[in-house]
Amino acid sequence: MEEQLQFRICGDASQPTLIYLPGLHGDWTLVSSFKRAVGNRVRFVETTYPRTLTWSLEDYAANVESALAENGITRGWLLGESFSSQVVWPMVARGQFQIEGIILAGGFVRHPIRAAVRFAERRARGISLSLLTRIMFGYAKIARFRYRHSPETMAAIQEFIARRTELDRQAAVHRLRLIAQSDFCAVARAAKIPVFALTGFLDPIVPWIFVRAWLRRNCPALREYKIFWRADHNVLSTAAQASADQVVQWMNSVR
Repeated sequence: MEEQLQFRICGDASQPTLIYLPGLHGDWTLVSSFKRAVGNRVRFVETTYPRTLTWSLEDYAANVESALAENGITRGWLLGESFSSQVVWPMVARGQFQIEGIILAGGFVRHPIRAAVRFAERRARGISLSLLTRIMFGYAKIARFRYRHSPETMAAIQEFIARRTELDRQAAVHRLRLIAQSDFCAVARAAKIPVFALTGFLDPIVPWIFVRAWLRRNCPALREYKIFWRADHNVLSTAAQASADQVVQWMNSVR
């Protein structure tokens, strides 16, 4: 199953469809708080990518489209988190799936600091799985305190750590390489689909000040760019309720 793209679909088909495409980690393990906050206001589709070392961004897009079609989903909103913003843009360019709106969560068109991405790729390529595991357990200790009132998030963090394998590390390195090479500026400039974006203020991974400035100048389809001041790069978790309310409001505004 790890070699296949996976979906989990929650909610009634009569509701607007929101398709969550995950960040660099590649799975649904960090979106549980957001999913709970959205509740029954949307049909929520969660995605886990295979731990592939060969897919291009075009392959990611094509496989997402195929999996949606197999599940009878022909239209919906794309919620592209961080890395997956780079899956959203080729889906826009391909025009195979009826996209009703785009929401970028800590996302971008072309990473504003490519040198930092290449540095992260080199560091991730050299890190051992044992060191990565120690880092993850350190993160878990902090997260247990931070999310102590959210059992869903606590369980998801444990699942997140359990999924980290050597192949998973290699897949993340491959995704970093794809980010370093990607440039969808022309697609974003020509986009006709409503574009929204949200991010946390404390985000050194994808500095929002550069992303927002570029989108405002170059993407006519941009409707709104929202910053949550107490959140970080993982804005869907660190500002789950506020993010969910904002996303639903945007979806309803276009409807």
